[in-house]
Amino acid sequence: MSNNNIAESSNTQNPILKLLDCSLRVSVIPLSVATIWLTVTNKQDNSIYGDVKFNNLLGLKYMVCTSAICAAYALFAAIASWIRYFVTKAWLFFVSDQIVAYLMVTSGAAVMEILYLAYNGDQKVTWSEACDSYGKFCNKMKVALILHALAVCCFMVLALISAYRVFSKFDPPFFSKQDNEERT
Repeated sequence: MSNNNIAESSNTQNPILKLLDCSLRVSVIPLSVATIWLTVTNKQDNSIYGDVKFNNLLGLKYMVCTSAICAAYALFAAIASWIRYFVTKAWLFFVSDQIVAYLMVTSGAAVMEILYLAYNGDQKVTWSEACDSYGKFCNKMKVALILHALAVCCFMVLALISAYRVFSKFDPPFFSKQDNEERT
């Protein structure tokens, strides 16, 4: 396939796919902003154990940073998806979508671990459950994690769409008759 054909196929892409792509990118922005807001404003004071806030937990800071990167990238990508120069660079979206999706998965996993330990503790190292004392904090973190998980799902679909755009431009690999016989 020549470069002209690649550019033409990018410009004449499926309009429904382009609308889904843009909608998912725009949807990620409020999900990420809400995740940041819930996490940053989350704090609770306990007269016995003291106060807890997101600054106390590195995993929450990581999720806030990742959500900020995600929201900024989603905004840029939503705008760029309508600019002809960027539309022809499908590989750019593919790589970027993969990186952001993986970052979001890792930050979500870090917060899931924090919540698991907060709800269940770890008896082997004598950590008790923290959510008994900090229920409001834990509940807000659950909501933030759910919003983050929705944003992750959006980016998983976006990663599939961008992969489709990149790899659908190429013909499938050619196998000789001998290769087909060896495979069966």
